[in-house]
Amino acid sequence: MPLAALIPMLVGMVWYNPKVFGTAWMKATGMTEEKAKGANMFLVFGLSFLFSCMLAVSLMPMTIHQMSFMSVFDGMPDAAKPETELGAYVKNFYDLYGNRFRTFKHGALHGTIAGVFIALPIVGIMSLFEMKSFKFIAIHVGYYVVSMALMGGVICQFL
Repeated sequence: MPLAALIPMLVGMVWYNPKVFGTAWMKATGMTEEKAKGANMFLVFGLSFLFSCMLAVSLMPMTIHQMSFMSVFDGMPDAAKPETELGAYVKNFYDLYGNRFRTFKHGALHGTIAGVFIALPIVGIMSLFEMKSFKFIAIHVGYYVVSMALMGGVICQFL
């Protein structure tokens, strides 16, 4: 999960670089070099990493379908004991389907869907009320869709 949480930081380094979307982002937000230099970068990056961890945790059940199966048995200790009837059922399920849809491509698909159906509405609603431009919305939503697609791929393939 920490690897997936680093993805938004790495994508942000590229995405918000002046040679990519950084200059357009600064113009759309009214950010200046002087304002940026006044930020507490330890706090900004620390909280960004914490929020990225939270995002990674929320993407796990969206990209790993087996988590939904296991949530049905939450709090049932027999589910983890293969010698019980329930445990044998769970083990059989994982033997048959434990790796189904566990690919980078599948996780990236679900990460993209989450970016479009979660990040876009959140950023879009906030931006509309703050009277931000379409460019502002497109830059931020694009960042989230790319970040969440890559996070979903890493989570689904490697966790």
